[in-house]
Amino acid sequence: MSSDQHLRVSKIQDGTVIDHIRAGQALKVLRILGIDGTNDEQVTVGMNVSSDRHGRKDIVKIEGRELNQDEVDVLSLIAPNATINIVRNYEVAEKRRVDRPEVVEGVLSCPNPNCITANDEPVSSRFEVLDDGMRCRYCEQIVSEDIPSLIDPE
Repeated sequence: MSSDQHLRVSKIQDGTVIDHIRAGQALKVLRILGIDGTNDEQVTVGMNVSSDRHGRKDIVKIEGRELNQDEVDVLSLIAPNATINIVRNYEVAEKRRVDRPEVVEGVLSCPNPNCITANDEPVSSRFEVLDDGMRCRYCEQIVSEDIPSLIDPE
C-alpha cells in the first residue's frame, strides 16, 4: 500500500492505547471501561483494522486515562491477546500484555438472583476465571456470555 492509502490517526499525548483486541470487540472494551460518550474523554476506536499478526484487529486509544490493574484484569476476559500501552508526553512509557487472572474479585455482579452476593449481604463477588468463562465462588453459576453487562458500576 502506498502511504496515501493508510488511515492516519493522531498520537495521544497522555493516556492508554489498547492494541491487538480481537476484531469486533472494541465496543465491549469501551463498555467494560465505562466509556459511553457522555464524559469528556477523547477516544479513538479502530475496528477491523488490518493486522499482520491477527488478520484483523481493533484498537482503542483513550486520551488522559491510564488503566488500573482491575480494569486490565476484566479487559483480559474479552481481549486476552491485547497489548496495553501507557503513553506519556507522546511516548510509550509502559508496554505490557494482559494476563488473565485466576480470580476476579469485587468487579463483576453474579447474575444468579439467589447468590449471596446479589442480596444486601456485605460480601464481595468473586469469580474463578475458566478457559471459556467464569464461575461464581459462592453459587457456582458459570458465566460465559455478555460479561460486560455484569460489571459492577461502583
